[in-house]
Amino acid sequence: MKSLLHILHLEDDPNDAALVLATLEDGGLLCEVTRVQDRGAFVAALEQGGIDLVLSDFTLPAFDGLAAAEMVRSGWPDLPVILVSGTLGEELAIDALKGGATDYVLKERLSRLVPAVRRAMQEVGARAECKQLEAQFIEAQKMEVIGQLAGGVAHDFNNILMTIMGYTDLLTMELAQDSPLLEYAGEIRHASERAAGLTRQLLVFSRKETVQPVVLDFNVVVQELDKMLRRLIGENIDMEMIPGARGGRVKADPGYLGQILMNLAVNARDAMPTGGKLTIETSNVTVAHGGVLNCQEILPGDYVMLRVSDTGTGMSEEVKSHLFEAFFTTKPKGKGTGLGLATCHAIVQLCRGNILVSSELGRGTTVEIYFPRVAGPLYPAGRAERSASLPRGTETILVVEDEPSVRLLTRGVLQTHGYEVLCASNGQEALQVVSEHKGPPIRLVFTDVIMPCMGGKMMAEWLRALHPDLKILFTSGYTDETIAEMGTDDATLTFLPKPYTPAGLAHRVREMLDS
Repeated sequence: MKSLLHILHLEDDPNDAALVLATLEDGGLLCEVTRVQDRGAFVAALEQGGIDLVLSDFTLPAFDGLAAAEMVRSGWPDLPVILVSGTLGEELAIDALKGGATDYVLKERLSRLVPAVRRAMQEVGARAECKQLEAQFIEAQKMEVIGQLAGGVAHDFNNILMTIMGYTDLLTMELAQDSPLLEYAGEIRHASERAAGLTRQLLVFSRKETVQPVVLDFNVVVQELDKMLRRLIGENIDMEMIPGARGGRVKADPGYLGQILMNLAVNARDAMPTGGKLTIETSNVTVAHGGVLNCQEILPGDYVMLRVSDTGTGMSEEVKSHLFEAFFTTKPKGKGTGLGLATCHAIVQLCRGNILVSSELGRGTTVEIYFPRVAGPLYPAGRAERSASLPRGTETILVVEDEPSVRLLTRGVLQTHGYEVLCASNGQEALQVVSEHKGPPIRLVFTDVIMPCMGGKMMAEWLRALHPDLKILFTSGYTDETIAEMGTDDATLTFLPKPYTPAGLAHRVREMLDS
């Protein structure tokens, strides 16, 4: 119950009003009572707000407690009403309770008033808690629906994006370094990456993204996004990149890091509608003894810190308290989804890092993200490489993919790099291709997980029973959760998520064949 109750008392007799107030105070209730005597003053006090409880006499000139209770129930249904009367009989009391009154107390038995008030306020608290739980449940259901929708869309959308990105990379490989078409191909590639980012943003937030963490040089990741970020924020904002003297290595999905930078850059841009300065810095830091920064515990260790600062409008304490909530946004309708910072927070948690935000109104915003620093060999870049620089081979590979455009692209990439390629559109057809194949032995099967007739998992079990040494590389545009349900989440299995690039495919295939 609140420490100070604001009570509206509808009572025309000042002596009775004083007696009620004394009873409340003697009962240990700290209250502030506003007394009104007629309908007009009663309605005005209700509309002004701030009332926790209504006490009302039953009989007043030209107004009565029953009408008052019905009025409160229709306009302020969560506000409790207790009738305090000396003339309330049993039938009138029942009518009052039906009309919306919470309780009634006879004036000759005012000893019941304090317990009645306490019980009424406890019921208010219970209803408020129940509503909060209902709201949380509805929010959880909403996020589950979004996750299911995002997971379903991801498969088809990733196939489309992979076809666009793949053929763009193949085109880039074949163009001369001085070709004017390189710029056009680059723009197509960047647009595809942004489209993939939109899908990833929903998947990351709903924890349904297919995660493939690799060791990356953080400075390289930031510098590769320089040009795209400058196009994203516009010419009226001065952007400065300050990479650390020594590039720190982190283990993360490459798309995640780009998603964080794009979200933070867009937020900074929107906070500087008339222009300003955006500064992106990286540095290696060591936390010696751990500690708490901005109410977050940071464990001792080595980190790569990303700092993104702007000179924008800044945020109030109220806004900062909701910063990482899903769908919370201060932007106008149609200008923001409220998923940007929530997505960043989810990614940082997946990377076992920390995100700290400092901001004041009129003084801009600074976001610091601490990623655990790791050691290990760097993963090759996923961007388009020159065809001659990619690993090649002559082995026979079976590609099993139900999407014709993806199957054609994959076959073309592998054939370009010297491999003999067989194709099938589903698991059943793949088994037939293997049984009828008379040429050099098939060394690797590159298969989608979910396909009609027979999926990749069942097909792989049949093939391994016949050819135990056969290597199998799985791929899918579905999410981790869906893949786990299909039984292919074994850590020993090799997986390449869609959309993959020609360079990524060439490297992964060669790694498997050489292992």
